[in-house]
Amino acid sequence: METKWLEDFISLAETHNFSRSAALRHVTQPAFSRRIQSLENWLGIDLVDRTSYPTRLTPAGAVFYEQALEMLGQINGVRALLRGKRAATQTSVDFAVPHTLSLTFMPKWLTALEEGFAPINSRLMALNVHDAVLQLVDGGCDLLLCYHHPRQPVQLDPGRYDMLVMGRETLRAYARCGQDKVPDFVLPGSAKEPLPFLSYTSNAYLGRMVELLVADAKAPLFLETCYETDMAEGLKMMALEGRGIAFLPESAVMRDVKYKHLARADGGAPGWEIELEIRLYRERPSGLRPGKAIVESLWQYLVQAQESAARSGKKRRRAAFTTIPS
Repeated sequence: METKWLEDFISLAETHNFSRSAALRHVTQPAFSRRIQSLENWLGIDLVDRTSYPTRLTPAGAVFYEQALEMLGQINGVRALLRGKRAATQTSVDFAVPHTLSLTFMPKWLTALEEGFAPINSRLMALNVHDAVLQLVDGGCDLLLCYHHPRQPVQLDPGRYDMLVMGRETLRAYARCGQDKVPDFVLPGSAKEPLPFLSYTSNAYLGRMVELLVADAKAPLFLETCYETDMAEGLKMMALEGRGIAFLPESAVMRDVKYKHLARADGGAPGWEIELEIRLYRERPSGLRPGKAIVESLWQYLVQAQESAARSGKKRRRAAFTTIPS
C-alpha cells in the first residue's frame, strides 16, 4: 500500500466527488479511480458505493476513513519528528524541480540568486511535474519551481500557495546541423516523407505542450514518431545524433545552437513554438505550518526584487514618453 492511496481516499471521503478529488490531487480522473481501486484491492473490500450519486462510502469505507486519518497522522507525525531532529534542515531550502529545469534553469538562477541574497544550503529533488507539485502539496519541499501554461496550468489554490514568475521559456523544434547552420530536418515535412520525430511520452508535461503546439499549428505537420522519452535532455542527445527532430526548451539548447550542433528546424516560423512561464511556488505560512525562517527571508527578497524591477521599468517608460526630441 502507498500513502498516496490513503490521501486519495481521504480526499474522496471528504469531497464525495471523484472529479473534484482528482483535481485536488493533481491527477486525471481515470488515474485517481485506479488508485482508489488499488487501495480496495489491497484491502480486499469495497470502500466506495458506486451505485449512488453523490459518491458515498460503504460501511467498511466509513470505518476505514477514521483509520486512514489516524494512520496518515502517525506517518506525518513520525516524519515531522525526524525532520525536527535534523536542525540543519531549518537552514536549508528544499526545492522540487522538473528534470529539465533542474538541468537548464536552476544552476544559473541559483548562482544569480546567491549573489544578491546570500549563500544558500539547498537540496534539489528532480522529478516530473506531477510529482514535483505533489512534493509541495504533501509538505515534502519548501519551494516548487515548474513550468506553467494557461492551457495546462498547475492547479494550486491561490488562497494557500504564493507564486512568483521567475522567467519565460520558449519551446520549439530543433535538429542537428553543420557549420552552415542548415538543419538536417525542417518542418513541416510531407505526407510522403514524414519527419522522424523524437517525442515526449504522453505523461510528460512538455509532451502535452507539444500536443497543443501541433494541434494549433496553422499548417499540418507531418511527423512519424521514432523515439520516445519523458526527458528533454534525452531527446536532445538523440537530436544531436541526427536521429530526428525534437521540440526542446530554448534554455536546454543554447550552447548547442551557439556551437552549431543544433539549429532551429521551424524555418523561423513563430507559429510552431509555444511560450511557457517558469513559476516559483511556496505554501503560504500559517500558524499551524509557519515554514522555515530562511525560506521566508528568501521569498521576501524575491518579492522585493521583482517590485524594484517593476518600479524601474515604469520609470524608464515614463522617461521615454516625456523626453522631448531635440
